[in-house]
Amino acid sequence: MQDSAIQFSDLELNDAILSSLEEMGFVSPTPIQAAAIPHLMKGSDALGKAQTGTGKTAAFSLPLLNKIDLSQRKPQAIVLAPTRELAIQVAAEMKNLGKNIKGLKVLEIYGGASIVDQMRALKSGAHIVVGTPGRVQDLINRDRLQLDEVHTFVLDEADEMLNMGFVDDVTEIMEHAPESAQRVLFSATMPPMLKNIVERFLRNPAHIDVAGKNHTVDKVEQQFWVVKGVEKDEAMSRLLETEETDASIVFVRTRQDTERLADWLSARGFKAAALHGDIPQSLRERTVDHIKKGVIDILVATDVVARGLDVPRITHVFNYDIPFDVESYIHRIGRTGRAGRKGKAILLVRTNQIRMLRTIERVTKSSMEEIQLPHRNKVAEARLEKLGVELESEKEHKSLEKFAELVEKLQTSLELDAATLAAILLKRQQGKRPLFYIGEDPMIEAIERDKNRRRERRENGGRRDFSNQDWDTYQLQVGREQGVQVKDIVGALANELGLTKGSIGAIKLDRSETYVQLPKAMSTSVASKLRKLRIRQKEAGAVVVEYNDFRESRGGRRDGGRRDGGGRRDGGHRGNRDGNFRGNRDGNRDGNRGNRRDGERRFDRNRGGDNRGNYRGERGHGRTRRDEA
Repeated sequence: MQDSAIQFSDLELNDAILSSLEEMGFVSPTPIQAAAIPHLMKGSDALGKAQTGTGKTAAFSLPLLNKIDLSQRKPQAIVLAPTRELAIQVAAEMKNLGKNIKGLKVLEIYGGASIVDQMRALKSGAHIVVGTPGRVQDLINRDRLQLDEVHTFVLDEADEMLNMGFVDDVTEIMEHAPESAQRVLFSATMPPMLKNIVERFLRNPAHIDVAGKNHTVDKVEQQFWVVKGVEKDEAMSRLLETEETDASIVFVRTRQDTERLADWLSARGFKAAALHGDIPQSLRERTVDHIKKGVIDILVATDVVARGLDVPRITHVFNYDIPFDVESYIHRIGRTGRAGRKGKAILLVRTNQIRMLRTIERVTKSSMEEIQLPHRNKVAEARLEKLGVELESEKEHKSLEKFAELVEKLQTSLELDAATLAAILLKRQQGKRPLFYIGEDPMIEAIERDKNRRRERRENGGRRDFSNQDWDTYQLQVGREQGVQVKDIVGALANELGLTKGSIGAIKLDRSETYVQLPKAMSTSVASKLRKLRIRQKEAGAVVVEYNDFRESRGGRRDGGRRDGGGRRDGGHRGNRDGNFRGNRDGNRDGNRGNRRDGERRFDRNRGGDNRGNYRGERGHGRTRRDEA
């Protein structure tokens, strides 16, 4: 913890807590602790603004532990956390801080675990309950969690709770709070919905703001790579093999991508596992335990499940997908650089996401270094070097003589010399991770093409060339008769295929089919997804055709707003800065009526991909998270 003008011994904490802090090596409080603890010790309501990694858990835990009555079996404090991982983490830290308080019982409750076991634990007595809003509210409704003796309510990471749709649960729980109970709220940001809760439930709260410069960012070296030349999966492989990592977290947006990328990495020899909200809690806990013990080295995770994750051996955080907001980025990179160690965060960013990267730099008051992806020959050299280290460690193995006999037998039976036999064994050893490459690296060729393209654009006065030389025209077997609009086409291409707005050319929507220009040089995985593409639950049946009539229809904009052949959208759709697309504002199903706002929605805006709903905080969407969090 950081030095400050005061020490914990100055804060009127009891001897049991001070002895625990001393054993843990903590003498001076962090700024948030020094500012918050005196107010909380007095019993005042408090509103704290602090980022992750500032020590806010101890800031509210120490005063709470200080006033626990061990003779009272009913819960005396309720701490709400947005995710089960964070609830587990907070409970663990509270137990550690109170380890010298004999008889202290801290109980964590969350969805995904047996509610019967949790009810049994409550019946046997608990001084502090740390839980997720959905499960806490369930137990209150079942009359198994009584709040009549609760003297403290804490909302930790309150903004994230509301983002996940828990506004109704949080409101109902706070309505059950005894009038005399102290209410404490910690949040990194203060959105309008949270301000409403503060005004309604907190009484003249002490304001504690130590946001300032985020110290999590200070401890983490930040870099970014602009996606070009190779697919992101291949980029991840190159980075993982050439960076000096111990353990890593790779952040993606959707639960589907956690499984897909973890499988892809595992097939290439990496010790990787997926972590997302649909995985049973027992398996999630086992997965986290495995990375702590070195059974696996890479977690491919969504934002939600990684909140509160504290694994000291994590040296690297890879942002495979850029987050939608700065707070999520800070939470992500806060998973490394723990316990005073240095960490590293690498962001994979597409060219149309550079603006978001600059926003992250501005808000965090930091600067990211642009890096170039290692050429594949460098990757092969790293593999060979690693193999050499592994072979070096085996030189003195006691069973080598037996293997030497096998080598002689194989040489005789196969009529091979030792060098040829060794070459064959090396070839088998490399598997899907070659020890050398033949031919040019596709990344180098792509970078050259990109340079040539930029030069041609400058020569053309900045105009983009949408000639047939660079595009194929695909016919999709869906059109206006099926209720399809241009925004449906763009949304499917962006969200299902991962195409950015620069990778989608002209679009023409007809009665029963749609024509769209897509790049000739699509990757194998994108082409495979295109073959399976469904739009509004209908198979698109995409086929390449000879078609280039993207001129304006005689009847006006009957295609509901399309791009012309020059790539210009005339009232169609527009791209947001993350490469996803927002529906157009003109056109109903048949595209004849302009300036309509109906049907407008955002595509794939559920941060982290954990099914939290497109519109945060809505009751219906938030309820789907109750048993997950």
